[in-house]
Amino acid sequence: MTDTTVAQTSAAARDARIDVEAVGDALLGRWKQERLEARATAEDPRLHTIPGQTMAEHRNRVFEQLGLLVEAGAIQRAYPTDLGGSDNHGGNIAAFQELVLADPSLQIKSGVQWGLFGAAILHLGTREHHERWLPDVMNLTLPGAFAMTEIGHGSDVASIGTTATYDPDTEEFEIHTPFTGAWKDYLGNAALHGQAAVVFAQLITAGVNHGVHAFFVPIRTPAGDMMPGVGSEDDGVKGGLNGIDNGRLHFSHVRIPRTNLLNRYGDVAADGTYTSDIESPGRRFFTMIGTLVQGRVSLDGASVRAMQAALAIAIRYGSERRQFPGASGRETVLLDYGQHQRRLIPRLAQSYAMAFADERLLTLFDEVFSGVGDTPENREDLETLAAALKPLSTWAALDTLQEAREACGGAGFMAKNRLTGLRADLDIYVTFEGDNNVLLQLVGKRLLTDYAAQFKNADRATLAKAAASQLGDRVSRFGLRQVGQSIADLGQVARSVESVRNPESQRALLTDRVETMISEIALALRDATKDVPKSDARARAIANEAAFNAQQHKLIAAARAHGELLQWESFTDAIERITDEPTRQVLTWLRDLFGLGLIETNAAWYLVQGRISGQRAEAVTAYIDRLIGRLREHALDLVVAFGFTPELLRAEIATGIEAERQAEAQAYVEAQRAAGTWPIHEKELRARARS
Repeated sequence: MTDTTVAQTSAAARDARIDVEAVGDALLGRWKQERLEARATAEDPRLHTIPGQTMAEHRNRVFEQLGLLVEAGAIQRAYPTDLGGSDNHGGNIAAFQELVLADPSLQIKSGVQWGLFGAAILHLGTREHHERWLPDVMNLTLPGAFAMTEIGHGSDVASIGTTATYDPDTEEFEIHTPFTGAWKDYLGNAALHGQAAVVFAQLITAGVNHGVHAFFVPIRTPAGDMMPGVGSEDDGVKGGLNGIDNGRLHFSHVRIPRTNLLNRYGDVAADGTYTSDIESPGRRFFTMIGTLVQGRVSLDGASVRAMQAALAIAIRYGSERRQFPGASGRETVLLDYGQHQRRLIPRLAQSYAMAFADERLLTLFDEVFSGVGDTPENREDLETLAAALKPLSTWAALDTLQEAREACGGAGFMAKNRLTGLRADLDIYVTFEGDNNVLLQLVGKRLLTDYAAQFKNADRATLAKAAASQLGDRVSRFGLRQVGQSIADLGQVARSVESVRNPESQRALLTDRVETMISEIALALRDATKDVPKSDARARAIANEAAFNAQQHKLIAAARAHGELLQWESFTDAIERITDEPTRQVLTWLRDLFGLGLIETNAAWYLVQGRISGQRAEAVTAYIDRLIGRLREHALDLVVAFGFTPELLRAEIATGIEAERQAEAQAYVEAQRAAGTWPIHEKELRARARS
């Protein structure tokens, strides 16, 4: 193909409109029907946020909204068919993610009721528990709380202080919070509405602690009176999500029947004998906690929806709002300014990458929880993928909401345009269901484990050589990635920016960063104990802990790079399924903008490591600028493909009102000029006098 032909093809693709419907279908994914049903529900004005409500009013409204969800049949999907559900785990989460468009408080409170409290009973309990409690949970007769987090232990669930001590004489567990740090905190439904809680506590029987287990504990009567020994405190006004009655719970020697232990993974007989099919306490704990991964999956997709909503509002407004006269004499549309494009279009590319990655995560989630692919390996992969993607999407949502707010100026600060409200409500997403940095540390540890498995018996020289050359041919679905070629000197592979446009080169660069960082951390950890005698276990443990702490920041950075690689790959896979060529070209530009944007953001690392030269780094930035310019013409179509109706966005500046105002202003000016009544500007008068 000649250069002329390439240019003509590129110009034709640039001028063509994307197939908005095809892109919309790709974004909706496998559970399109469930998403559309949830969006139709979310369009109901009775479910919408009312800016300016008092906390008490908002709480009452959100609790009433839960009843509306029950009436609409919107919450039963994940529950067993014979109990009124449909065993549709992926569809359930997909639908839940869309509720953020109605009111994040409604979404999260429904998640507390059916995605945490109900799901804990479903996944940690047995059939007896399901029949006893789930029907009332599903129809909201039994509102409940999910009592895991403690004041003194947030992400470190294994170390919680609440105890459940078994008394064989009465066949009861005694639930107790022995100190203030063991009080359960930040719990939805705890301050007002919850009548029971799934309480996580250290199970103690016959003087032996068998680790964290879950217990069904009544906390209030239907009339709202606290049960004996149970205390509750209201967390009060929060930075967002004030439609949820978050609070604290504490327990003073509260007695519950032995059968209230949710005993799928561990049981206590009447005489106090403990049994479990999982012998290892550590593996048993992670198996139980792993069944609750759906919270992270839910937040990942919900954050993407909020991010998309912000971009739909800001790009629509930026395509209509005019500011400062241009060469044509008329004021310039905001989105025609290069900096405005730089602020929004790369984030648009990021939202697409994250949406396709969420679909990949949701697919794996459904495989595991439907039983189709419920293997230990898949469960571990699911936990790793959720821990990698949830931090990236929740951080990106906050970043995008803030940038969109600023890009819309004063209009973006008005509550009726939703950006500030969404920003406040989503703030907590970065620390609940696992603090983002802690989650990325879990991902980093998985990467180190994969690395160690590859080089189990290697000496330091072998590890150093592998770190330098990145040789290997195994590509794990969610573990450490390797490419089958040496990319230590990318200068031999990518001699110009043309090769960096190539997806193989982008993949190589992104993969190389993850692998090199992990191999360097692994070498540092190995070196930490090389001079410590193997016989001195305590000294080696201290040295290992110190070394790990020193490498923690690098490990989290490597885990983040791994998550970004997964997003890039998900975007690339989605493009392969697009058949319309103009659409495929535009999405390829968008994918390249995402991938090269990651390289630009981490240019310092690539330069220090010798992966790219300074000249090539400049070429990457120049090409990014060109990509943004090309994509500007498609920006509106790309947000229209999100499929958000006016009822879902509910932002005045995204309704076309600004275009009407601009048209009115232009018509006024033109009419005044035609009538000869438009005043002459002083500058023009002076220019005439000089001439």
